[in-house]
Amino acid sequence: MSNNKPIRRIAIIGTGVIGASWTALFLAKGLEVVATDIAPDAETSLRRFVKAAWPALERLGLAPGASQSNLTFTADLRAAVRTADFVQENGPERIDFKEKLYRQLDELLPTDVIIASSSSGLTMSQIQSACGLHPERCVIGHPFNPPHLVPLVEIVGGAKTSEATIERASEFYTGLGKQAVRLRKEVPGHVANRLQAALAREVYYLVAEGVVSAADVDTALCWGPGMRWGIMGNMMLNHLGGGQGGIEHFF
Repeated sequence: MSNNKPIRRIAIIGTGVIGASWTALFLAKGLEVVATDIAPDAETSLRRFVKAAWPALERLGLAPGASQSNLTFTADLRAAVRTADFVQENGPERIDFKEKLYRQLDELLPTDVIIASSSSGLTMSQIQSACGLHPERCVIGHPFNPPHLVPLVEIVGGAKTSEATIERASEFYTGLGKQAVRLRKEVPGHVANRLQAALAREVYYLVAEGVVSAADVDTALCWGPGMRWGIMGNMMLNHLGGGQGGIEHFF
């Protein structure tokens, strides 16, 4: 896979909440987007979402050439990916659907076009198993919702994903201003959602045990650790908490 070809035209497959938000971000970054979805009124809903998101994106700063007019829509998958430099797939979280779709994409797309999935629950090893030609160009590019506002994207390769694909996907997302995190192993739910789920379990336990009210547990999070987490993660906070000895002293 060549790392030199510029990525200028994005194919969005699936225009629900995540796909629509990706579309808004790509357009704001001056890219061309061809979106496809077979749902009734999908184009109307997509354009409505992008229009509503645009004022916030304008405040954040649009790239040169950014325009809502750079969006085209088609219900024809083949037409949507015909000239794509990069595919962001946002289909239903069903392995049978993903396998059928990726088999089609693998046959339709040139070998240098990355197929990135927004999947939060399925592994790329499962998904790319349907690709008989070039599974190495398939990767998870899981955003934190909504991707046009929240910078995080989790990049996870499958058993057959190449290092070149991971590096190129990371460079692409980073170039858009995203904060890319690479997972070295596949785990259900990736990283950020697992961290959220772990905290949620403790929150619900404390409320269920009558330790604290639902309102107060949210106050405890927002006005304590939440303020720190906006600028520092767990590891950095532990390092600072260790004083001169750093995280080693903290442990």
